[in-house]
Amino acid sequence: MRYDLIIFDNDGVLVDSEPISNRLLAAYLTELGHPTSYEDSIRDYMGSAMHRVHDLVLERTGKRLPDDFDDVFHARVFAAFERELKPVAGVTGVLEKLAADGMPYCVASSGSHERIRVGHRTTGLDRWFEEARIFSSQDVGRGKPAPDLFLHAAGRMGVEPERCLVVEDSPLGVDAAVAAGMDVFGFTAVTPAARLAAATQLFASMGELADLLV
Repeated sequence: MRYDLIIFDNDGVLVDSEPISNRLLAAYLTELGHPTSYEDSIRDYMGSAMHRVHDLVLERTGKRLPDDFDDVFHARVFAAFERELKPVAGVTGVLEKLAADGMPYCVASSGSHERIRVGHRTTGLDRWFEEARIFSSQDVGRGKPAPDLFLHAAGRMGVEPERCLVVEDSPLGVDAAVAAGMDVFGFTAVTPAARLAAATQLFASMGELADLLV
């Protein structure tokens, strides 16, 4: 099927940030008295907006995270991004192909606008994503797995949901795309394929994605 819009998740799909951010999130939660392993963080929080972290901790422990939790966490993440962050291997080639083919694309991320921009500046992907192509969970009332963000992105880009393809690497993101009535390709580089089983198609490398988009 020829799609009219490709919607990329950001973390783990465009920028290789999931190992960095989940390592730091697990460490910070543990530091605050909520023991969390890297694997726990990947399982529970990957692909979600920050409110999910607050909600799950409160639900499980009856305790609220500090008021400055988001600010402290993001400061640590952005500092680590400056040192370590790289684009996902092969994604520049995919973007070059889409641009050459005249295929509309955008990013719709659970991360904040600031997080998206810091990551793109650090990795050089900012040249592919001007303001009009960037959508964040901050723009809608509910983050993934609700479909709101993907529907918002499609609406702003002027494309019907059934003509959109989402590229995702998290179960929450796949669920959101399905709920939005969009096809979704699941990226299995970090997430086991079994956890992305609801996706329309699975792929393991950006080279494979480029072939699928022909």
